[in-house]
Amino acid sequence: MDGENAYLAIVLPRAATAADCQTVAAFNRFFPPGDVYARAEEGKVVICLKQLDFRRLEEFAAARPDELAQEIFRRISDIKSYNIRGGKRIYANYGAERKVRQRKLKEEKRDKVFYARGHNFAPENNAVPPAYANRIICGDSLKILQALPDNCVDLIFTSPPYNFGLEYAEQDDDHYWQDYFDKLFAVFDQCIRVLKFGGRIAVNVQPLFSDYIPTHHLLSNYFLGKKLLWKGEILWEKNNYNCKYTAWGSWKSPASPYLKYTWEFIEIFCKGSLKKVGAKENADITAEEFKNWVTAKWSIAPEHKMQAYGHPAVFPEELARRIIKLFSFRGDFVLDPFNGTGTTTAVAQRLGRKFLGIDIAKKYCEIARARLAGSGEGED
Repeated sequence: MDGENAYLAIVLPRAATAADCQTVAAFNRFFPPGDVYARAEEGKVVICLKQLDFRRLEEFAAARPDELAQEIFRRISDIKSYNIRGGKRIYANYGAERKVRQRKLKEEKRDKVFYARGHNFAPENNAVPPAYANRIICGDSLKILQALPDNCVDLIFTSPPYNFGLEYAEQDDDHYWQDYFDKLFAVFDQCIRVLKFGGRIAVNVQPLFSDYIPTHHLLSNYFLGKKLLWKGEILWEKNNYNCKYTAWGSWKSPASPYLKYTWEFIEIFCKGSLKKVGAKENADITAEEFKNWVTAKWSIAPEHKMQAYGHPAVFPEELARRIIKLFSFRGDFVLDPFNGTGTTTAVAQRLGRKFLGIDIAKKYCEIARARLAGSGEGED
């Protein structure tokens, strides 16, 4: 924005060619010059947007199938913050009337992190001892985590057993709910302790709606009670249509209908600060990934190798990839205290993060190590 119009720059992979200039000229012929225009500069095409008849843009894209024309169409289509007036999308000064004046002062007045005041988290961070770096350790997370120093982990991403009665190796998954949460929160107490100041914890969870146990809310209330800052909630849409069309409960009656869900939740919290310290050059998320992933509903197919892994609840690598790239830097330390067959640690290694995976089942730890062996890292 320049205070009036919106400007969009499309970087070219090479110097502008004669064909690029023809596309720019064709674009300008499609629209009144007072509405929108494009110009070719050294290594890029700049588009000035004031208002736009989107149907004409679609006609332009249909008329010119070349790569630059399609990129112009895609980039303008991606801009979601616009108003509509007289059949045209308005880009100039959009939202000017909605702009909050003295925003910082008003945020301070509201005390937006009031629920996390008095947290007593020390700001000094520590390194993970080398003996725990890039390893899969078989054992009880509660005991193993006690050996780590305070404030040493950048990101925790995990999916604890859901207490659904699933058939895990060497572990029951059907406990009295209070016992389940007592043990889970004891592990998370240690996770909070070892998490760095500014570090993040992301927990993938599926509430057991048939028991009416809102696990995601209970987890969130726990983290809020521990004075962590709420970063957000991601809906992992699995598109499980077999689930979607199953009708349980009071069939065709309001007596007690049972709602079905095609998604799971990822609850995300920060320790001490919403902003994480890291070198800009160690951020490896692309512009396109960032734009797509900050929209907090992710459509990702479930893991299809669960039978091969011998595990009943493996989340897909794409889920771990997004969480790790969006919430950590290259070289950061990633922990999964319920590592299972090692999806978190395998992806962390691939993305240039240090890692520690803990699981109580020897079978799963062996599989997790095998997944790491391809790049020659990770040992016990």
